[in-house]
Parts: sequence; C-alpha cells; structure tokens
Amino acid sequence: MRLKFVLAFFGIALLVAACFLPWMTIESRSITVTGMDTSGTKFGKPGYFHFLWTSIYLIFLLIPKVWAQRAAVGVAAFNIAWAIRNFLIIPMCQMGECPGREIGLYLLLVAAFVMFVAPMLEKKEL
Repeated sequence: MRLKFVLAFFGIALLVAACFLPWMTIESRSITVTGMDTSGTKFGKPGYFHFLWTSIYLIFLLIPKVWAQRAAVGVAAFNIAWAIRNFLIIPMCQMGECPGREIGLYLLLVAAFVMFVAPMLEKKEL
C-alpha cells in the first residue's frame, strides 16, 4: 500500500477517535463535551459533520483518477475548516466562564491536516 493511503487511513482513524474523545470540560456544571455527546450545551453534534466529510473524502480517495484526488484535497479542506471552527467556537469563553480544551480537539486538528496532506504525496511520473 502506498504511503498516501496509509497516512489517509491513519488520519481518518484518528479523526473518528478524536470525535469520541473529550473536547472540553465545563467545571462549574461538571459537563464533558465530546464530538458525539454535547448534552448540557446547545452545540448539536459536530462529530457527525466530520463523519460526512470523511466519508466523501474516502470515496474520492479510492477512485484512481486525478480529478478524484484533487476533489479529496478539496473535501479535506472543508474538513479542516470545520475542525478549526470547532476548535475556536466550542471552547469559547461565555458569561465569564472559560471551559478547558481537552485532547480530542487537538487530535481533531492533527487528523484534519493529515487528511489534507495525504493525497498530495503522490509521486509524479513523467
């Protein structure tokens, strides 16, 4: 298997795992927010949107055409944008209370960037 597929699948697995890990904790209300469980807040379930982009990314990655690889990079860019949005918006200070960021948010950013870089590692043939 080529390096780009190994890195892409590693990024996908890391992103899925990061959606189930804690993203932030609100100490005053004893709430731990993950990408799949945001009970006690009004954030919805942002992990599902990551899963949507990841499934589209995986479909494009498995098609052995140049346009599909370029589309995979574009979809990964949308995934990065959603990860940055989650990194900035979800643990934002509100009403004098600043929740703490947890490991899941950092792994989410790393996974999104790995998924973005992986399709571009193709060796060009002349």
